Amino acid sequence: MSAVDYKMAGVDIAAGNEAVRRIKHLAEGTFSKNVLSPIGGFGALYDLKSLLSEYQHPILVQSIDGVGTKTIIARMMNKFDTIGMDLVSATANDIVVLGATPLTLLDYIASEQLNPDVIEQIVSGIAKACLDNNISLVGGETAEMPQTYLPGETDLVGVITGVVEKDAVINGRDIQPHDVVLGIPSSGLHTNGYSLARKLLFDVANYHVDSWNHELDCTLGKALLEPHINYTKPVLDCLKNKIKIKGMAHITGGGFLDNIPRILPQGTGVSIQLGTWPISPLFTLLEELGRLDQAELFRTFNMGIGLVMIVGEDQVDGVRQYLQAYEIGRVTHSHEKTVRII
Repeated sequence: MSAVDYKMAGVDIAAGNEAVRRIKHLAEGTFSKNVLSPIGGFGALYDLKSLLSEYQHPILVQSIDGVGTKTIIARMMNKFDTIGMDLVSATANDIVVLGATPLTLLDYIASEQLNPDVIEQIVSGIAKACLDNNISLVGGETAEMPQTYLPGETDLVGVITGVVEKDAVINGRDIQPHDVVLGIPSSGLHTNGYSLARKLLFDVANYHVDSWNHELDCTLGKALLEPHINYTKPVLDCLKNKIKIKGMAHITGGGFLDNIPRILPQGTGVSIQLGTWPISPLFTLLEELGRLDQAELFRTFNMGIGLVMIVGEDQVDGVRQYLQAYEIGRVTHSHEKTVRII
């Protein structure tokens, strides 16, 4: 019997090394002066001394998120750069809602078989979004795992780290009845609800990614790959200009119904008024194809709102200096932290 090596078992180390070689300069192009280690080490070194001197009581904020099955749309379109942007936006939004400034990102890309071209596309998108938002892509991991993933499948995950002053943490503690609920528009599905969307569009309706939709004025593939909006810069601009934001919810998996209650104090709920913001025809199409009821829609999709902000009435105009914001509801008295769609 001839010798059996790692490549014969399904893992091509050379392909992995080639992928790292291609992406090294992309990542290092995002480095701030605080990054002390190159790509390729066992860990990333980040100098905190000068940064933390700006804070009285700095709090480290971290989150992990992924792009989910939107990666399957990327594969169907053979276009992978935008899901790299999605990863940055998904993770950055998760910590900016706490008032944090994002600092660094670590990515994880895994597949059944590594394709250096695909890895390079993904990381080019990550690097672009990091540069746009002053985030250092300090490292990551590529993993080739045959039989763990299906052929052609890619998994994309990121860990983001940021910092916030302890007294400036936004946690919803000051939210009270009659506060205004502002909805900041999304650019489509962002990264949530793709398993249901694919089922309805491609299995139920037998559409394809290149199917043209007149109401969207583009193909379904283009609409589904629309990059996730990153709200970091305008939200931080609001905070730097002393606009009082009481609470923010990133509308991710779980939609309105599961994400908004996470920031509500006991004794409050939220009432959302339909018709106060424009809803993309993409959501209407999905609703019709699946005959989805309201609860399913607002728990699965963001329905055109990527970020919810809760502010006092006197802060609404201030927010609108930096963000397009629809007044979509009010905080109410409630025994449970519920969201009502009316």
